[in-house]
Amino acid sequence: MEAYLSLFLVSLAAATILPAYSEVMFAGLLAAGYEPLALWAWATAGNTLGAAVNWALARYLLHFQDRPWFPFRPDRLGRAQRWFQRYGVWSLLMAWAPVGGDALTFIAGFMRVRFDVFILLTGIGKGLRYAIVLGLVNLAGLTP
Repeated sequence: MEAYLSLFLVSLAAATILPAYSEVMFAGLLAAGYEPLALWAWATAGNTLGAAVNWALARYLLHFQDRPWFPFRPDRLGRAQRWFQRYGVWSLLMAWAPVGGDALTFIAGFMRVRFDVFILLTGIGKGLRYAIVLGLVNLAGLTP
């Protein structure tokens, strides 16, 4: 059970601004013979919850956008919001992407995307990511 909880926590951290690579741990646990479906579920849940942390942080930070210490300049925030409006909530299916995925979940919070829609689309994308890693590990013959 410790391995699954550790994977959950690393996956959660990997979806936030913290530097973590859950795919490495996921593949290592697969190669060590842990149950693939359970690993997939724990990693997907952790990574989706980490994305929800980004969403909630952005929603909270919006209350302070008029303060001088606010971390995003209005022009950059506006540009990100226009990009998100252009591609819509369906872009959350790409939240798994190693580059820009975490920012996308943050922008969704700024854009006040409904939480149920956010969780559903982000969860699907994150689940597909780990399914691909699972398939690649199996294809490479690294599982027992």
